[in-house]
Amino acid sequence: MISNADREALIAYRFLQAKETIAVSEFLFNSDKLPVAVNRIYYGIYYALTALALKHMFETSKHAQLLGWFNRVFISGNIVDISYGRIL
Repeated sequence: MISNADREALIAYRFLQAKETIAVSEFLFNSDKLPVAVNRIYYGIYYALTALALKHMFETSKHAQLLGWFNRVFISGNIVDISYGRIL
């Protein structure tokens, strides 16, 4: 278990990582590097979801578990409209 200060620092780092990764994806998209842009978009979203999960005291290194958690808590819980996710 990590300390609250470390958790907050990790959350901030993950959001920064998400923002930078999505900015890179925009550059790649504008450079017609679509497959790589899609990959960077995916990871930008992954980093943002990782930060959200940490904020809610959920930790995993597995992509499928993170998506399952998001669907269970935010989609099935009607916090986020189903059009933004898929119930697994």
